[in-house]
Amino acid sequence: MRLALALLFIVAGAVHFVIPASYRAIMPPWLPAQAALVAISGVAEILGGIGLLNPVTRRAAGIGLILLLIAVFPANVQMLLLARARGVPWSGETLLWLRLPLQLLLIWGVWRVSRSQQE
Repeated sequence: MRLALALLFIVAGAVHFVIPASYRAIMPPWLPAQAALVAISGVAEILGGIGLLNPVTRRAAGIGLILLLIAVFPANVQMLLLARARGVPWSGETLLWLRLPLQLLLIWGVWRVSRSQQE
């Protein structure tokens, strides 16, 4: 599970630099410096993912990723609000609703894998 979460965060972080406009598009309008925040969160995801793989940095990486997951929650809510405003089909809206509690599952998973100092 640790490797899967590490890869998830590394890939997700890299995607911030491949398609940054899609991340800026879902940021709540009240957040300043959106391009910088997209880049910072991308770097944080990459470093956090790498950090989960190293027993020495695993705990700190877990704490950082948990804080990041909490920090990006407003963007997930904004994505849902934007989709509803565009009138997406119910199936698309349902997936976005399901994404919200997925953050809790990710937080739990990161917490679990970051507690162990073993390989």
